[in-house]
Amino acid sequence: MSITGNYDHYHRSGSTGSGGPDRPERCVCCVRTMKWFPVLFIVSVIGWSYYAFVVQLSFFTVTSVVQRILFLLFYHLILVMFLWSYYQTVFTDIGRVPSRFRVPRSELDRLLRATSEEEQKQILEAFAKELPIVTRTLNASVRFCEKCRLIKPDRAHHCSVCGVCVLKLDHHCPWVNNCINFTNYKYFILFLGYALLYCLYIAFTTVMYMEMIWSVSGREGKVDGRFHILFLFFVSLMFAISLVSLFGYHCYLVLLNRTTLESFRTPIFRYGGPDKNGFSLGKLNNFQEVFGDDRKLWFVPVYTSLGDGMVYPVHASHLTAPVIAPASPGGLTPAVSSEFSASTRITMMTNKDEDNLMGENGGLGREDQHEYKPNGNHLLYQQPQLNGPYRTRPEDIV
Repeated sequence: MSITGNYDHYHRSGSTGSGGPDRPERCVCCVRTMKWFPVLFIVSVIGWSYYAFVVQLSFFTVTSVVQRILFLLFYHLILVMFLWSYYQTVFTDIGRVPSRFRVPRSELDRLLRATSEEEQKQILEAFAKELPIVTRTLNASVRFCEKCRLIKPDRAHHCSVCGVCVLKLDHHCPWVNNCINFTNYKYFILFLGYALLYCLYIAFTTVMYMEMIWSVSGREGKVDGRFHILFLFFVSLMFAISLVSLFGYHCYLVLLNRTTLESFRTPIFRYGGPDKNGFSLGKLNNFQEVFGDDRKLWFVPVYTSLGDGMVYPVHASHLTAPVIAPASPGGLTPAVSSEFSASTRITMMTNKDEDNLMGENGGLGREDQHEYKPNGNHLLYQQPQLNGPYRTRPEDIV
């Protein structure tokens, strides 16, 4: 593991190339503009579908006033929730890593002068000993980002599109021009769910008029704008088919408390090694970690997720090195226990100016205390400002 290349580039970043400073700025602006094209495409499709359903179907095709009112009522309810969750997914700021995880210049100089990989590992380990991290790399070293020059919190990864390390990064989605991460994962799940519901509702309400539109158009020899309804049906059906698999897959990930990255790359813990279920607390608690413990707000696109994006409850075996008990006189296999104490307490202090993850309206720039208590193979996670700890039952443990 060497950071020489990136560190040298950091010192040379002040110089400009032969092309001058204007050319890179223009290129960056062009790239940023092009990233919004998928979002504009989605908005355009939604706008056209609104015209096709409200005008062409509801007003020009549906003859019953009661049926028209019901169609429009349920349509607009679903549309509002769909657009609300989509807006939240697109415009919610990504969860950036707080500054206290950043390696200072003096430590970077020590890393640069290190003569071996083992020495670099020891330098990073010494700096990270006060940080709440339990995951490691394949070679058992602290997860260090050479580009951001910081220690990665658990479940955080560097996004090459955004150019920063992101808390609990799931993936970067071009259709929302944003990272799907700790701060907007709930919104993303709701966006997929309401988008699927929106497409299914349109498909089921238009299919009953397909035969009538087809027969009338054939007799009159003209379409009279009703091709919008035919096209609306097939487009909604096509999007529904693609959304079913994506929505189902992310529901599966929520219940297992995994991200898309973790499903392909198993997290490696300092104690215990690789464990794909290391963050799983049981299906109910996994769901509550994303959607919160207030059932009235589960399906409303407002922020209710638990935690701060940096500290997560894990198996007790991943917190401390196991202690091998002496073998019994009968020659039985030594028992493995944990040195974890029920009174252990981890306090997370976040600075409002440096560590605010979601801006003024996010409510995460504060001092939080997270209490961990052992419960079988898992730990209970408690935030004093919430309604209580995760409630892990033995039958819910994955």
